[in-house]
Amino acid sequence: MWQARHTAARLKKLYPDVITELLGMTTEGDRKLDTPLAALGGKGLFIKELEVALETGRADIAVHSMKDVPMNLPAGFNIAAISEREDPRDALVSNHYRDLESMPAGSVVGTSSLRRETQLRARCRHLRVEPLRGNVQTRLRLLDEGRYAGIILAAAGLKRLGLSSRITLILEPAYSLPAVGQGALGIECRAERKDMMDLLTPLNHADTRWCVEAERAFSRALAGSCTVPLGGFAEISGTNVRLRGFVGSIDGSCLLFEELTWPRSGVPEELGSAVAQRLIARGARDILAGAQVS
Repeated sequence: MWQARHTAARLKKLYPDVITELLGMTTEGDRKLDTPLAALGGKGLFIKELEVALETGRADIAVHSMKDVPMNLPAGFNIAAISEREDPRDALVSNHYRDLESMPAGSVVGTSSLRRETQLRARCRHLRVEPLRGNVQTRLRLLDEGRYAGIILAAAGLKRLGLSSRITLILEPAYSLPAVGQGALGIECRAERKDMMDLLTPLNHADTRWCVEAERAFSRALAGSCTVPLGGFAEISGTNVRLRGFVGSIDGSCLLFEELTWPRSGVPEELGSAVAQRLIARGARDILAGAQVS
């Protein structure tokens, strides 16, 4: 709802005469909180109902976290704009420990992400990793009730909700490589709605879109979803873009990292594909096949 209100406010500022109405919806991914997300079938659970609303005309646009958007959109749909990225990094929230390394052996850390779980298991083998579902406030409440020594969330979500003070430690990409699209918002509409696409064009942030498209191409080449441990993060520096990607086994015993720097004037999908091919050449498909969650 924050994302929807934020987008509505930006549209109102751009187009004072446009009336926006919020259609609040609870998706299957929101309702089934007792099962790990990967076991439910992945990211699409958060957007299916929203796309039905677009298809039936109940809604004109839908706002998503780009990390929740499947790598291949259904026919007839389009991401009309990707807004400027908020902090893309992961964040540790803990009431008693300053970092993961200082937690006693056997401490429980909560996360909803196989990507985070894999990297955490590889770096902090003394910790137990347990599933954590629900919205940000629910996850913080479970932490405060003492069920976890710490939890790992997206820094962007905490910052957007005015909860930056709860962040114990920002996990840099070298420590916990972010999810594809993390921190970026995408605005979806029906592909034939040129009126909507024209309306949304000013909300598109070109540099963020370039990076997210490269990340998504990387994930798409590896058949990435949240049922496999995979991360990808692109950053623009001057006239170049650096894309880092990884795949891993769920138990953290095997992590493969690759990176490439590409001209910003180039094609983002080519950069994403090139990094994926480097990982494939090193056995990434075999690792991901063994990491599939059913």
